[in-house]
Amino acid sequence: MTAASEPAIAIVTYDAAWPDVFERERVLLAETIHQWIVGGIEHVGSTAVPGLAAKPIIDVMVGVRSLDAARAAVPRLEAIGYLYAPYRADEMHWLCKPSRSVRTHHVYLVPSATRVWNERIGFRDYLRTHPHMADEYVALKRTLASRHPHDREAYTEAKGPFIARVIALAGVASRGSR
Repeated sequence: MTAASEPAIAIVTYDAAWPDVFERERVLLAETIHQWIVGGIEHVGSTAVPGLAAKPIIDVMVGVRSLDAARAAVPRLEAIGYLYAPYRADEMHWLCKPSRSVRTHHVYLVPSATRVWNERIGFRDYLRTHPHMADEYVALKRTLASRHPHDREAYTEAKGPFIARVIALAGVASRGSR
């Protein structure tokens, strides 16, 4: 699928149902891949920040012991509708559903003792406790969605400097290993 044929990136008003949607998915994931979970199951991304406008996709990070060990969980996740993609395969196993072009959920299998794990939680928690930064993030996301409406990669890449700044402010950049 080319960037031009991707559905447009939509930033929507916060939906108070998102925590419940996450909780239902958390229960399903815990039942499905419990033997690989070592660091918990966390709601991350913009839908995890109360009041924050976001793409309506529930991001779920599952703490695992290692990427090698967690590879065996992928077929179980595929059996409940997730699709695997080798995105950032050196940091995580990334899956989405219901399709690669229309996504309602992302699952990231991430070793829980890593920089990626700490940064994603730190970013979420910082935005939860610093509303002015959450407002700045929403403004940036809306600008980038209009600038890159059909290019998720460019949209995501362009958020990088802001995310790095928040991670540094949160003080999590040096915690954990890679």
